[in-house]
This record gives sequence, structure tokens and C-alpha cells, in this order.
Amino acid sequence: MSSSTNKQLPQSIHGTEQHRQYGAFQNEIYREGMLKQRLPIVTTNPNTLEDQAKSMLKPTAFNYVAGGAGERATMDANRLAFRQWKVVPRMLRPTTHRDLRVTLFGEKYDSPVLMAPVGVQEIFHEDKETGLSEVCSEIGVPYILSTASSASIEEVAKSNGNGPRWFQLYWPQDDDITISLLKRAQANGYKVLVVTLDTWALAWRPADLDGGYVPFAKGTGNATGFTDPVFRQKFRQKFNATPEEKVLQASNEWVGDVFSGAAHTWEQIALLKKNWEGPIVLKGIQHPEDAKLAVEAGVDGIICSNHGGRQLDGAVGSLEMLPEIVDAVGDKLTVLFDSGIRTGVDIIKALSLGAKAVLVGRPAIYGLAVGGKQGAKQVLQGILADLDQSMGLAGIANIAGCNRSMIRRVQYGGDTKSSN
Repeated sequence: MSSSTNKQLPQSIHGTEQHRQYGAFQNEIYREGMLKQRLPIVTTNPNTLEDQAKSMLKPTAFNYVAGGAGERATMDANRLAFRQWKVVPRMLRPTTHRDLRVTLFGEKYDSPVLMAPVGVQEIFHEDKETGLSEVCSEIGVPYILSTASSASIEEVAKSNGNGPRWFQLYWPQDDDITISLLKRAQANGYKVLVVTLDTWALAWRPADLDGGYVPFAKGTGNATGFTDPVFRQKFRQKFNATPEEKVLQASNEWVGDVFSGAAHTWEQIALLKKNWEGPIVLKGIQHPEDAKLAVEAGVDGIICSNHGGRQLDGAVGSLEMLPEIVDAVGDKLTVLFDSGIRTGVDIIKALSLGAKAVLVGRPAIYGLAVGGKQGAKQVLQGILADLDQSMGLAGIANIAGCNRSMIRRVQYGGDTKSSN
């Protein structure tokens, strides 16, 4: 095809027939390619998406999103775990019309796909969190804002508009600042609090260490703190200046509070429950006993996650632990899944093992790097289209049909990882 072929911007799913709203995106790609010679701006191949993003990013930015802890063994484990489960399709079932809708914490959502909290998005593209939250709203994907955002809680709420949004908390040691963050999030329409438990200190990440790069040190990714009235007041009392006037000192103060090197305890969950009116979800649960403790703590949900392999090297793949965790808690709380989702079939596998919804992180960020917010939108639409189409081909009509009868654990000697 001619090198002058135009790149296709993703089309909105709205206005199409409801039962084909996701799969219609696949048809649109073919139509645009065949009739207008317009191709997707981001590759639809999950195994080459990372390389495409790498070609667009500065090495420090790429290493930050693509890198993992240690030798990336946990990242490999996440993908290997998915390869050990295979879908067993059923035939002659009424799956022409698929229903992807789910109910989480009493709220109805269009699909089981959520945008994972990913920090410092401005290092990947100038559209950053405000752009990504905007397109998530357009396609009905709940946007989870990271505490390590390069846009404020208020700015993202505005760009997200009427879209569903949750707030992820990197839990400060200072209770006053924690309470202030929770109040701001609630006041700006964030419905669910996602508390990350596994990142009270940054892990040993060679890709970042070799480049001597941590964006927070110079203010990048600190917008949540720098715009917080309590943090600003305490900073002024100590330095007689604003964070903008003394960025390095402010960065040191903020990072020292959020990534303090001191872990919180189960007893401290009470503070969050007292100051958050809505569902609380704990992210980073890998052990069934911790899942049981979450039930005892009275939270509403947990996310089976190892932070995408970015924190503890040599850890078990999240999917490996998902069925044990689901069995441990039953229906006492809602179990979500994160770490390693790359395709629609990955989502089917996670749902079939008991997750009620999944978080997608790196793929959307790679799309953001390649094509800004429209690139991220295309990646998410592609994953949704893949999920919709694959459910139909597997004989699954709705999310409830994603159960353990649809999958088998099969280990092939040559079945190695695909993309990270």
C-alpha cells in the first residue's frame, strides 16, 4: 500500500446498534481501509504495540512504563499465567447478540473494562490524564485517576465530564493530607476509592535506575499534591513558599509523604472508612489470607494485582492467584483483576476465573504514546471489540457466561510469553 496512506482515527461507538456497539469498531476498520485507504493510527497487534510506543517515546519515558521490578520475572509470570489457560468454545448457542454490561458496587457499567490508574501521563503525551479521561468517558470506560497524576483531581473531573470515574490513593502518612485528598475526590464525582497497598516505597527498577530517572523528583506527577490545600498550607508553614516557587523542595516533601518507606496497617483502614462515603477497594491483594483480612476490615472490594510486575520481582502471576482468592472470599466482597491484560480473550479468562471486572493499563498508555488520546481510545475500543467478538465465537452471550466451564488449564512446553 502507498506510503501516503492516511491513518484512521478511531470512530465513536455511539449511534450504532446496541448489541454490536463494540464489534462494529472492527467493521469500521475494514471499511475505512478498503474504501478510503485509511489505516488505524495504532497497531491492533498486542505483540507489537509496545515496540510501536517505544519508537515514539524518549527512553526515560518508555522505560518508566514498560519497565518492571528486578529482572521483570513478575511481568513474565503475569503473561505466562494467561498462556496456561485455554478457552473451550461452545457451538450453536444464541450468541449473535452479546451483553457486556456489569454491575459493580450497585452501579451499572457498559462493560467489565476499567482504565487502570497510571501516573505521570504527561511524559507519554501532552494529552495526559485529561485527554485519556475524556475519551474514556466517550466510550463508557470508567477512568481511575492515579494519585501520581500530572493533572489535578479537579481538572480530570472536568475533562471526564459525565463519565464514570474512580480515585486511586497512594496513601500518605499524613492523615490530614489523606483526608483532604478523599474530600476533594468525593466533591468532584469520583465514586469508588481504590487504595494501592503495594507501593508505599518504590521498587528496585533497573530500567529507571540505569537512566537515573524518577519523574517525581522534579515535580512531574505531583499535581495531586501541589494542588492540595492542606499540603500547600503545610508546605508554606515550613518553607514560607508555594510548591511552584520551590519545586524541588515541594517534590521532596510530597514524595516523602506518599512513598515514605513506611507501610500502613489493617487497623488504619478505619480512617479511610470514616472519611470516604462510598465503596473502598484494596489494590494489590495476592494472597487468599489477605483477601480474608480485607473482608474483616469491612471494605467493599479487592483487586488481585501485583502492580503489573512493577513492585516485587519474582512474585507469582496475578492470574495464578485469582481463583484461590475468589474461592476464599466468595460473595463477601467484589474481586477485580489487574496485571497482564492485553487482549479480549485475556479478559474472558480473568472473568471465567471469578473476577467481576478487569483493569487495563499499559496497552492504553502505549496507545496514548503513539496517537495521543485518540490512540488510547483506539486501543481501548480494540480491546472491547476483541472481547465482544471473542465472546460470540466462544459461545458466551453475557458476562455471567464467563465461568470456569469455559476454560481449561493446559500447559504446553513451548507455550511461552507473548507481550509484556
